[in-house]
Amino acid sequence: MYWDREHETMSREQLRALQLERLQLTIERVYRNVPFYRQRFTEMGIKPSSIRTLEDLRRLPFTTKQDLRDNYPFGLFAVPMSDVVRVHASSGTTGKPTVVGYTQNDINTWAELIARSLVCAGGTKFDVVQNAYGYGLFTGGLGLHYGAERLGAAVVPVSGGNTQRQLMLMQDFGTTILTCTPSYALYMAEEGQKMGLDFKKMPLKAGIFGAEPWSERMRRQLEEKLDLMALDIYGLSEIMGPGVAMECAEKQGMHIWEDHFIPEIIDPATGEVLPPGEEGELVITTITKEAFPLIRYRTRDITRLDTEPCPCGRTHYRIRRITGRSDDMLIIRGVNVFPSQVESVLLEFGETEPHYLLVVDRKANLDYLEIWVEVAEHMFSDTVRKLEDLEQRLRERIESVLGISARVKLVEPNTIPRSEGKAKRVVDRRQI
Repeated sequence: MYWDREHETMSREQLRALQLERLQLTIERVYRNVPFYRQRFTEMGIKPSSIRTLEDLRRLPFTTKQDLRDNYPFGLFAVPMSDVVRVHASSGTTGKPTVVGYTQNDINTWAELIARSLVCAGGTKFDVVQNAYGYGLFTGGLGLHYGAERLGAAVVPVSGGNTQRQLMLMQDFGTTILTCTPSYALYMAEEGQKMGLDFKKMPLKAGIFGAEPWSERMRRQLEEKLDLMALDIYGLSEIMGPGVAMECAEKQGMHIWEDHFIPEIIDPATGEVLPPGEEGELVITTITKEAFPLIRYRTRDITRLDTEPCPCGRTHYRIRRITGRSDDMLIIRGVNVFPSQVESVLLEFGETEPHYLLVVDRKANLDYLEIWVEVAEHMFSDTVRKLEDLEQRLRERIESVLGISARVKLVEPNTIPRSEGKAKRVVDRRQI
Protein backbone atom coordinates (compact mmCIF):
# COMPACT_ATOMS: atom_id res chain seq x y z
CA MET A 1 0.00 0.00 0.00
CA TYR A 2 1.34 3.39 -0.99
CA TRP A 3 0.34 6.98 -0.23
CA ASP A 4 1.95 8.43 -3.39
CA ARG A 5 2.51 5.51 -5.73
CA GLU A 6 3.82 7.68 -8.57
CA HIS A 7 6.73 9.06 -6.56
CA GLU A 8 7.34 6.12 -4.22
CA THR A 9 7.72 3.57 -7.01
CA MET A 10 9.11 5.60 -9.92
CA SER A 11 12.04 4.07 -11.80
CA ARG A 12 15.56 4.96 -10.74
CA GLU A 13 16.07 6.74 -14.08
CA GLN A 14 12.98 8.88 -13.54
CA LEU A 15 14.00 9.55 -9.97
CA ARG A 16 17.50 10.67 -10.96
CA ALA A 17 16.09 12.99 -13.62
CA LEU A 18 13.70 14.52 -11.08
CA GLN A 19 16.50 14.88 -8.53
CA LEU A 20 18.75 16.69 -11.02
CA GLU A 21 15.99 19.08 -12.04
CA ARG A 22 15.17 19.90 -8.41
CA LEU A 23 18.85 20.11 -7.40
CA GLN A 24 19.58 22.64 -10.13
CA LEU A 25 16.61 24.78 -9.07
CA THR A 26 17.75 24.60 -5.43
CA ILE A 27 21.32 25.61 -6.30
CA GLU A 28 20.01 28.53 -8.31
CA ARG A 29 17.75 29.58 -5.41
CA VAL A 30 20.42 29.49 -2.70
CA TYR A 31 22.97 31.21 -4.96
CA ARG A 32 20.51 34.01 -5.58
CA ASN A 33 19.01 34.37 -2.09
CA VAL A 34 21.49 33.13 0.54
CA PRO A 35 24.70 35.21 0.83
CA PHE A 36 26.39 32.37 2.77
CA TYR A 37 26.09 29.97 -0.16
CA ARG A 38 26.83 32.57 -2.82
CA GLN A 39 30.10 33.42 -1.06
CA ARG A 40 31.04 29.74 -0.59
CA PHE A 41 30.32 28.91 -4.22
CA THR A 42 32.20 31.97 -5.45
CA GLU A 43 35.25 31.08 -3.38
CA MET A 44 35.25 27.65 -5.03
CA GLY A 45 34.64 29.01 -8.52
CA ILE A 46 31.20 27.39 -8.76
CA LYS A 47 28.16 28.89 -10.43
CA PRO A 48 24.70 27.33 -10.67
CA SER A 49 25.40 26.50 -14.31
CA SER A 50 28.34 24.34 -13.10
CA ILE A 51 25.91 21.71 -11.80
CA ARG A 52 25.07 19.62 -14.86
CA THR A 53 24.86 16.11 -13.38
CA LEU A 54 24.03 14.59 -10.00
CA GLU A 55 27.69 13.66 -9.65
CA ASP A 56 28.53 17.40 -9.70
CA LEU A 57 26.98 17.57 -6.24
CA ARG A 58 30.30 16.29 -4.89
CA ARG A 59 31.95 19.52 -6.00
CA LEU A 60 29.83 21.58 -3.60
CA PRO A 61 30.92 22.44 -0.05
CA PHE A 62 29.45 20.82 3.05
CA THR A 63 27.14 22.69 5.41
CA THR A 64 27.61 22.06 9.14
CA LYS A 65 25.69 22.76 12.32
CA GLN A 66 28.29 25.42 13.10
CA ASP A 67 27.34 27.21 9.86
CA LEU A 68 23.75 27.29 11.13
CA ARG A 69 24.87 28.72 14.46
CA ASP A 70 27.10 31.30 12.77
CA ASN A 71 24.10 32.53 10.77
CA TYR A 72 21.68 32.56 13.73
CA PRO A 73 18.79 33.11 13.58
CA PHE A 74 17.63 33.61 9.97
CA GLY A 75 20.84 34.07 7.97
CA LEU A 76 20.37 30.89 5.90
CA PHE A 77 16.73 31.50 5.04
CA ALA A 78 16.17 31.68 1.28
CA VAL A 79 12.85 33.56 1.47
CA PRO A 80 11.74 36.76 3.22
CA MET A 81 10.21 36.31 6.68
CA SER A 82 6.85 37.33 5.23
CA ASP A 83 6.84 33.94 3.42
CA VAL A 84 7.76 31.95 6.56
CA VAL A 85 4.74 30.45 8.33
CA ARG A 86 6.50 28.47 11.04
CA VAL A 87 9.82 28.36 12.89
CA HIS A 88 11.29 25.41 14.79
CA ALA A 89 14.54 25.32 16.73
CA SER A 90 16.89 22.97 18.54
CA SER A 91 17.41 23.15 22.29
CA GLY A 92 20.69 25.04 21.71
CA THR A 93 24.17 24.15 22.86
CA THR A 94 25.42 27.38 24.33
CA GLY A 95 22.17 29.25 24.61
CA LYS A 96 21.74 29.83 20.86
CA PRO A 97 19.64 27.18 19.10
CA THR A 98 19.76 26.27 15.43
CA VAL A 99 16.69 27.74 13.79
CA VAL A 100 14.77 26.37 10.81
CA GLY A 101 11.90 27.97 8.91
CA TYR A 102 9.08 26.65 6.74
CA THR A 103 6.93 28.20 4.04
CA GLN A 104 3.40 26.92 3.60
CA ASN A 105 4.67 24.71 0.76
CA ASP A 106 7.33 23.30 3.09
CA ILE A 107 4.67 22.46 5.67
CA ASN A 108 2.57 20.82 2.96
CA THR A 109 5.56 18.73 1.79
CA TRP A 110 6.32 17.69 5.36
CA ALA A 111 2.72 16.61 5.94
CA GLU A 112 2.80 14.61 2.69
CA LEU A 113 5.98 12.78 3.69
CA ILE A 114 4.63 11.98 7.14
CA ALA A 115 1.46 10.67 5.53
CA ARG A 116 3.67 8.45 3.33
CA SER A 117 5.48 7.28 6.45
CA LEU A 118 2.25 6.44 8.26
CA VAL A 119 1.06 4.42 5.25
CA CYS A 120 4.38 2.52 5.40
CA ALA A 121 3.19 1.39 8.85
CA GLY A 122 -0.21 0.38 7.49
CA GLY A 123 -1.89 3.65 8.43
CA THR A 124 -5.21 4.71 6.91
CA LYS A 125 -7.81 7.40 7.54
CA PHE A 126 -9.59 4.97 9.87
CA ASP A 127 -6.72 4.96 12.37
CA VAL A 128 -6.42 6.70 15.72
CA VAL A 129 -2.88 8.06 16.06
CA GLN A 130 -1.72 8.73 19.62
CA ASN A 131 1.10 11.19 19.22
CA ALA A 132 3.34 11.13 22.29
CA TYR A 133 6.19 13.13 20.75
CA GLY A 134 6.76 16.52 22.37
CA TYR A 135 5.00 19.53 20.88
CA GLY A 136 6.62 22.95 20.62
CA LEU A 137 9.91 24.08 19.08
CA PHE A 138 10.90 20.40 18.81
CA THR A 139 9.81 19.13 15.39
CA GLY A 140 8.56 15.70 16.49
CA GLY A 141 5.08 16.51 17.76
CA LEU A 142 3.80 18.92 15.11
CA GLY A 143 5.43 16.97 12.28
CA LEU A 144 3.57 13.76 13.07
CA HIS A 145 0.42 15.70 13.89
CA TYR A 146 0.00 17.40 10.52
CA GLY A 147 0.98 14.27 8.62
CA ALA A 148 -1.62 12.17 10.43
CA GLU A 149 -4.25 14.81 9.70
CA ARG A 150 -3.19 14.82 6.02
CA LEU A 151 -3.78 11.07 5.98
CA GLY A 152 -7.22 11.69 7.43
CA ALA A 153 -6.54 9.78 10.64
CA ALA A 154 -7.81 10.93 14.03
CA VAL A 155 -4.96 12.45 16.03
CA VAL A 156 -4.68 12.32 19.81
CA PRO A 157 -2.16 15.15 20.48
CA VAL A 158 -1.24 13.98 23.94
CA SER A 159 2.50 14.86 23.79
CA GLY A 160 4.94 13.15 26.18
CA GLY A 161 4.66 12.30 29.88
CA ASN A 162 1.74 11.56 32.23
CA THR A 163 1.96 7.87 31.42
CA GLN A 164 -1.11 6.63 33.28
CA ARG A 165 -3.23 9.16 31.44
CA GLN A 166 -1.64 8.08 28.15
CA LEU A 167 -2.60 4.49 28.86
CA MET A 168 -6.14 5.44 29.86
CA LEU A 169 -6.60 7.38 26.60
CA MET A 170 -5.11 4.50 24.64
CA GLN A 171 -7.80 2.22 26.02
CA ASP A 172 -10.71 4.63 25.88
CA PHE A 173 -9.98 6.12 22.44
CA GLY A 174 -9.00 2.85 20.77
CA THR A 175 -5.53 3.96 19.69
CA THR A 176 -4.26 1.97 16.71
CA ILE A 177 -0.91 3.71 16.01
CA LEU A 178 1.46 4.97 18.69
CA THR A 179 4.16 7.53 17.89
CA CYS A 180 6.91 8.32 20.43
CA THR A 181 10.50 7.47 21.32
CA PRO A 182 11.10 3.70 21.60
CA SER A 183 12.33 3.96 25.19
CA TYR A 184 9.15 5.74 26.22
CA ALA A 185 7.04 3.12 24.45
CA LEU A 186 8.76 0.38 26.46
CA TYR A 187 8.17 2.34 29.63
CA MET A 188 4.49 2.65 28.73
CA ALA A 189 4.33 -1.10 28.11
CA GLU A 190 5.73 -1.91 31.52
CA GLU A 191 3.55 0.65 33.31
CA GLY A 192 0.56 -0.79 31.48
CA GLN A 193 1.43 -4.29 32.66
CA LYS A 194 1.58 -3.02 36.24
CA MET A 195 -1.91 -1.56 35.77
CA GLY A 196 -3.12 -4.92 34.53
CA LEU A 197 -3.66 -3.88 30.90
CA ASP A 198 -3.71 -6.63 28.32
CA PHE A 199 -2.29 -5.08 25.15
CA LYS A 200 -3.34 -8.12 23.13
CA LYS A 201 -6.95 -7.08 23.69
CA MET A 202 -6.30 -3.51 22.54
CA PRO A 203 -6.47 -2.38 18.89
CA LEU A 204 -2.85 -1.16 18.72
CA LYS A 205 -1.37 -2.34 15.42
CA ALA A 206 1.76 -0.25 14.82
CA GLY A 207 4.28 1.92 16.58
CA ILE A 208 6.39 4.55 14.80
CA PHE A 209 9.44 5.09 16.94
CA GLY A 210 12.36 7.46 16.47
CA ALA A 211 14.36 10.43 17.82
CA GLU A 212 16.85 8.10 19.51
CA PRO A 213 18.91 5.03 18.56
CA TRP A 214 17.37 1.61 19.19
CA SER A 215 18.13 -1.97 18.32
CA GLU A 216 16.55 -5.11 16.89
CA ARG A 217 16.44 -6.50 20.42
CA MET A 218 14.41 -3.49 21.47
CA ARG A 219 12.12 -3.98 18.48
CA ARG A 220 11.38 -7.52 19.61
CA GLN A 221 10.62 -6.32 23.14
CA LEU A 222 8.29 -3.60 21.87
CA GLU A 223 6.46 -5.96 19.55
CA GLU A 224 6.06 -8.58 22.25
CA LYS A 225 5.03 -6.29 25.08
CA LEU A 226 2.74 -3.97 23.09
CA ASP A 227 1.55 -6.51 20.54
CA LEU A 228 2.20 -4.23 17.56
CA MET A 229 4.53 -3.82 14.59
CA ALA A 230 7.42 -1.54 15.63
CA LEU A 231 8.96 0.57 12.86
CA ASP A 232 11.82 3.04 12.77
CA ILE A 233 11.48 6.61 11.52
CA TYR A 234 14.31 9.05 10.85
CA GLY A 235 14.51 12.80 10.69
CA LEU A 236 16.31 15.83 11.98
CA SER A 237 15.02 19.34 12.38
CA GLU A 238 17.72 20.88 10.18
CA ILE A 239 16.50 18.86 7.21
CA MET A 240 12.75 18.83 7.92
CA GLY A 241 11.89 16.93 11.10
CA PRO A 242 10.63 13.35 11.37
CA GLY A 243 9.72 11.69 8.09
CA VAL A 244 12.97 12.16 6.15
CA ALA A 245 13.12 8.35 6.03
CA MET A 246 10.80 5.59 7.19
CA GLU A 247 10.80 1.81 7.47
CA CYS A 248 8.16 -0.18 5.65
CA ALA A 249 6.67 -3.45 6.87
CA GLU A 250 9.65 -5.36 5.38
CA LYS A 251 11.84 -3.89 8.16
CA GLN A 252 14.93 -3.76 5.95
CA GLY A 253 16.02 -0.19 6.56
CA MET A 254 14.36 3.21 6.22
CA HIS A 255 13.37 4.47 2.77
CA ILE A 256 14.84 7.94 2.41
CA TRP A 257 12.42 9.99 0.31
CA GLU A 258 14.77 10.71 -2.55
CA ASP A 259 12.40 12.90 -4.51
CA HIS A 260 13.00 15.48 -1.72
CA PHE A 261 16.42 14.59 -0.32
CA ILE A 262 19.67 13.41 -1.90
CA PRO A 263 21.66 11.20 0.48
CA GLU A 264 25.40 10.62 0.41
CA ILE A 265 27.59 8.55 2.71
CA ILE A 266 31.02 10.05 3.35
CA ASP A 267 34.14 9.15 5.23
CA PRO A 268 33.78 11.46 8.27
CA ALA A 269 37.54 11.98 8.43
CA THR A 270 38.27 12.80 4.78
CA GLY A 271 34.87 13.89 3.44
CA GLU A 272 35.22 11.50 0.50
CA VAL A 273 31.99 9.97 -0.80
CA LEU A 274 31.83 6.22 -0.07
CA PRO A 275 30.21 3.62 -2.31
CA PRO A 276 26.79 2.14 -1.39
CA GLY A 277 26.98 -0.43 1.39
CA GLU A 278 29.92 1.14 3.21
CA GLU A 279 29.34 2.63 6.61
CA GLY A 280 30.02 6.32 7.10
CA GLU A 281 28.43 9.68 7.87
CA LEU A 282 25.11 10.54 6.29
CA VAL A 283 25.06 13.79 4.30
CA ILE A 284 21.76 15.15 2.97
CA THR A 285 20.93 17.80 0.38
CA THR A 286 17.36 19.11 0.38
CA ILE A 287 15.96 19.65 -3.12
CA THR A 288 12.43 20.94 -2.53
CA LYS A 289 12.63 23.09 0.58
CA GLU A 290 11.87 26.77 0.04
CA ALA A 291 12.54 28.57 3.32
CA PHE A 292 15.58 26.69 4.55
CA PRO A 293 17.33 24.64 1.86
CA LEU A 294 20.56 22.96 2.88
CA ILE A 295 23.37 21.81 0.61
CA ARG A 296 25.31 18.71 1.66
CA TYR A 297 24.40 18.98 5.33
CA ARG A 298 26.60 16.81 7.53
CA THR A 299 24.16 15.04 9.85
CA ARG A 300 26.97 13.37 11.89
CA ASP A 301 24.81 10.23 11.98
CA ILE A 302 26.66 7.03 11.10
CA THR A 303 24.82 4.58 8.84
CA ARG A 304 25.05 2.92 5.43
CA LEU A 305 23.03 3.20 2.24
CA ASP A 306 21.20 0.11 1.00
CA THR A 307 20.56 0.24 -2.74
CA GLU A 308 19.15 -3.27 -3.11
CA PRO A 309 15.50 -3.45 -4.26
CA CYS A 310 13.01 -3.64 -1.41
CA PRO A 311 10.28 -6.32 -1.60
CA CYS A 312 7.70 -3.63 -0.82
CA GLY A 313 8.13 -2.19 -4.32
CA ARG A 314 9.31 1.26 -3.27
CA THR A 315 12.33 2.29 -5.30
CA HIS A 316 13.85 4.80 -2.89
CA TYR A 317 17.13 3.72 -1.31
CA ARG A 318 17.20 2.84 2.36
CA ILE A 319 19.41 3.95 5.22
CA ARG A 320 20.15 1.33 7.81
CA ARG A 321 19.86 1.83 11.56
CA ILE A 322 21.88 4.74 12.91
CA THR A 323 24.80 3.10 14.69
CA GLY A 324 26.48 6.15 16.20
CA ARG A 325 27.66 9.69 15.71
CA SER A 326 30.79 11.21 14.23
CA ASP A 327 30.78 13.84 16.98
CA ASP A 328 30.19 13.60 20.73
CA MET A 329 26.47 14.27 20.72
CA LEU A 330 24.22 12.08 22.88
CA ILE A 331 20.52 11.54 22.37
CA ILE A 332 18.73 11.26 25.70
CA ARG A 333 14.95 10.92 25.80
CA GLY A 334 14.83 12.28 22.26
CA VAL A 335 16.86 15.39 23.12
CA ASN A 336 20.26 16.16 21.63
CA VAL A 337 22.83 16.66 24.39
CA PHE A 338 26.42 17.80 23.94
CA PRO A 339 29.03 17.64 26.73
CA SER A 340 29.99 21.18 25.74
CA GLN A 341 26.59 22.35 27.03
CA VAL A 342 27.47 21.11 30.51
CA GLU A 343 30.92 22.64 30.24
CA SER A 344 29.45 26.05 29.41
CA VAL A 345 27.29 25.90 32.57
CA LEU A 346 30.26 24.99 34.76
CA LEU A 347 32.23 27.91 33.32
CA GLU A 348 29.33 30.22 34.15
CA PHE A 349 29.41 29.16 37.79
CA GLY A 350 33.18 29.12 38.30
CA GLU A 351 32.80 27.24 41.60
CA THR A 352 33.94 23.84 40.35
CA GLU A 353 37.00 22.23 38.81
CA PRO A 354 37.03 21.84 34.99
CA HIS A 355 36.54 18.08 35.29
CA TYR A 356 33.16 16.49 34.71
CA LEU A 357 31.61 13.28 33.43
CA LEU A 358 28.21 12.53 31.89
CA VAL A 359 26.95 9.09 32.96
CA VAL A 360 23.96 7.86 30.95
CA ASP A 361 21.99 4.81 31.99
CA ARG A 362 18.70 3.19 31.16
CA LYS A 363 16.40 2.07 34.00
CA ALA A 364 12.93 0.66 33.49
CA ASN A 365 13.40 1.55 29.80
CA LEU A 366 13.90 5.25 30.45
CA ASP A 367 17.16 7.12 29.98
CA TYR A 368 18.74 8.84 32.97
CA LEU A 369 21.57 11.33 32.97
CA GLU A 370 23.87 11.86 35.95
CA ILE A 371 26.54 14.51 35.80
CA TRP A 372 29.58 14.13 38.01
CA VAL A 373 31.30 17.42 38.76
CA GLU A 374 34.54 17.82 40.65
CA VAL A 375 34.37 20.48 43.33
CA ALA A 376 37.35 22.58 44.38
CA GLU A 377 39.20 21.46 47.51
CA HIS A 378 38.12 24.43 49.60
CA MET A 379 34.45 23.75 48.81
CA PHE A 380 34.57 20.49 50.70
CA SER A 381 35.53 22.37 53.84
CA ASP A 382 32.31 24.36 53.54
CA THR A 383 29.07 23.34 55.14
CA VAL A 384 26.90 20.61 53.69
CA ARG A 385 24.25 23.25 53.15
CA LYS A 386 26.52 25.20 50.80
CA LEU A 387 27.28 22.08 48.77
CA GLU A 388 23.58 21.25 48.54
CA ASP A 389 22.90 24.80 47.42
CA LEU A 390 25.54 24.56 44.67
CA GLU A 391 24.18 21.20 43.56
CA GLN A 392 20.65 22.56 43.31
CA ARG A 393 21.71 25.65 41.36
CA LEU A 394 23.75 23.53 38.94
CA ARG A 395 20.85 21.11 38.46
CA GLU A 396 18.38 23.90 37.70
CA ARG A 397 20.73 25.65 35.29
CA ILE A 398 21.66 22.44 33.48
CA GLU A 399 17.99 21.52 33.09
CA SER A 400 17.34 24.96 31.66
CA VAL A 401 20.17 24.61 29.12
CA LEU A 402 19.70 20.94 28.16
CA GLY A 403 15.93 20.87 28.24
CA ILE A 404 15.92 17.63 30.25
CA SER A 405 16.41 16.90 33.94
CA ALA A 406 19.69 15.48 35.19
CA ARG A 407 21.04 14.42 38.57
CA VAL A 408 24.11 16.38 39.60
CA LYS A 409 26.64 14.57 41.78
CA LEU A 410 29.40 16.66 43.33
CA VAL A 411 32.58 14.62 43.78
CA GLU A 412 35.91 15.22 45.47
CA PRO A 413 38.95 16.50 43.55
CA ASN A 414 40.80 13.87 41.46
CA THR A 415 37.81 11.53 41.42
CA ILE A 416 37.25 11.70 37.66
CA PRO A 417 39.88 9.80 35.61
CA ARG A 418 42.33 11.98 33.66
CA SER A 419 43.45 11.32 30.13
CA GLU A 420 46.60 12.27 28.30
CA GLY A 421 44.63 12.55 25.09
CA LYS A 422 41.14 13.81 24.53
CA ALA A 423 39.25 13.91 27.82
CA LYS A 424 36.59 11.24 28.20
CA ARG A 425 33.41 13.09 29.01
CA VAL A 426 30.77 10.40 28.54
CA VAL A 427 30.06 6.96 30.00
CA ASP A 428 27.06 5.47 28.23
CA ARG A 429 25.83 2.38 30.07
CA ARG A 430 22.67 1.94 28.04
CA GLN A 431 22.13 -1.51 26.60
CA ILE A 432 20.38 -0.50 23.39
